[in-house]
Amino acid sequence: MPHGKSIELFLVNGTADSIITAELSNWNGKAIKIPRIEVAACKRDDVTEVGVYFLFGKDDDNADIVYIGESENVKERLVQHIRDYPDKEKFYWNTAVIFIGHDLNKALIRYLENRFVEIARKTKRYTVVTKNTYRNTVMKESQVAMMEEFIEDVQILLNTLGYKVLEPLVEEARTADPVAPQPETGMLSITSGNVNATGKVTAEGFVVLEGAAINEKISERSLSAGAIKQRADLLKLGKVKNWVTTENILFIMGPLSRPRSKILRVAV
Repeated sequence: MPHGKSIELFLVNGTADSIITAELSNWNGKAIKIPRIEVAACKRDDVTEVGVYFLFGKDDDNADIVYIGESENVKERLVQHIRDYPDKEKFYWNTAVIFIGHDLNKALIRYLENRFVEIARKTKRYTVVTKNTYRNTVMKESQVAMMEEFIEDVQILLNTLGYKVLEPLVEEARTADPVAPQPETGMLSITSGNVNATGKVTAEGFVVLEGAAINEKISERSLSAGAIKQRADLLKLGKVKNWVTTENILFIMGPLSRPRSKILRVAV
């Protein structure tokens, strides 16, 4: 059963547009959110510590991108990122979120970087532009357990700061029995002609699950202009191939568009 969490947010310069620190109660880590334009002039000691970092930005199509990295001096690495753009690095980021901890060292941050990249690629909310990570870091069992707990706390803080890069669109079902899967609740489905789809209402909207077969021959006259564009974008991005969804897809719904029955009705 999830337990409540206490988070302390501190607006360092008195505004949410500047540096923000975030800390969980009874946690030895800290998150530091800092705009790109403030990195070089920042005099804080904590941004020069050992840690992992997330760089958030947009690509040419206005889609979310993230670079995930690690460094024994995070500020120096961020300054290098800024200096390398646009010759050595083509991605542009606006905001960095840094995570430091009292017990972190080079081996641990390499492990964290690789795990964060794995999770971010799995959730598919952002395009991950990190190219290489250390996948075979040798760690003690106790260190792995400690870092996995650290990852859970980072997920909470990132989500609180407005970045769902590590959050799955649909939470995986949990069960006390690892062999027997737990039935999903709140699932909606439709089977009609060539259409066979399942989805779920979440706090963000409605998620159509991977593997949904959609109607190739639907008339565009029955769709709004926004739905037509969204349908085309999904095909262009490869989220729908051969008229089957290749990943979970989130649809943001207005207050009147929430499904009222056990039937799934989606623009695709």
